[in-house]
Amino acid sequence: MRLNLKGAEMFIEVLKSKIHRVKITQAELHYVGSVTIDEDLMDAANIIENEKVQIVNINNGERLETYVIKGERGSGEICLNGPAARKAQVGDIVIIISYAMMDADEAKNHKPTILFPDQNNKIIG
Repeated sequence: MRLNLKGAEMFIEVLKSKIHRVKITQAELHYVGSVTIDEDLMDAANIIENEKVQIVNINNGERLETYVIKGERGSGEICLNGPAARKAQVGDIVIIISYAMMDADEAKNHKPTILFPDQNNKIIG
């Protein structure tokens, strides 16, 4: 039996936002799980509080999913909290990625927000 999907709308998951190569500034094991991100970085990357993100550690290859909480604006803070704190050390370089679901036609024209902070987790330009 073949399922006919003609006329059905298909959604795909695509890259929405990426903060490329930021430095972990803190890891708090005994804290409710999440990642704390400087609010300036969140705004520039189009990431909102409580949004689900994937974190990829350049130093050790670890990958994890968590949610975002706001960090102090202008601080450069990137802090892994709770169990995520075991996945990185202060000084590790990570990529923070968020995705969005959209229909295939919309996805073809979608342009993700990609942020390349400096070595102090500050917005360049």
